[in-house]
Amino acid sequence: MARLPDDLDAERRRWRSFRRGRPAEREPVGPGEESVWDYPRPPRLERARRRVRIEFGGQCIAESTRALRVCETASPPVYYVPAEDVRRELLEESAQQSFCEWKGVARYWTLRVGDAVSVDAAWSYPNPDAPFEALRDHLAFYPGRVEAAWLDDERVRPQAGDFYGGWVTDEIKGPFKGDPGTGHW
Repeated sequence: MARLPDDLDAERRRWRSFRRGRPAEREPVGPGEESVWDYPRPPRLERARRRVRIEFGGQCIAESTRALRVCETASPPVYYVPAEDVRRELLEESAQQSFCEWKGVARYWTLRVGDAVSVDAAWSYPNPDAPFEALRDHLAFYPGRVEAAWLDDERVRPQAGDFYGGWVTDEIKGPFKGDPGTGHW
């Protein structure tokens, strides 16, 4: 199990006060597009306007028109699917945990469909901090740890790196944190 900080409040204060840089250049934004550099910090929680679908092991494991999305500076949105819209029998709770200074302590889930296994493919916030209580009983999936993630009929591309779970689509413009050298964003 990952070790969480002994003093979560001190860790929260440390991360919130971390001085962040910005890239020298941003992708241009056209009509119907969004720049991750216009997303707020702290993040914004909102209803997703698109249908979310997750596939793994040749099966649809989650599909929802009731998903939420979190938009945070420098990252593509992360989509959270209501647990009722996920095939929970295919998930096993992992010992892995992490901490977000805004949302709280996350638990991770391993996805298993027959012989296909994806360790820590999803995460959830069982007791999210305010104002993210709406994330309770929702799961987010790493698009790079499943066979396919979709928003409507658009196949999602994963955010770079192995920590962030952003969903990159054609209308989301960056650059995005996650690549080497972007940790200070």
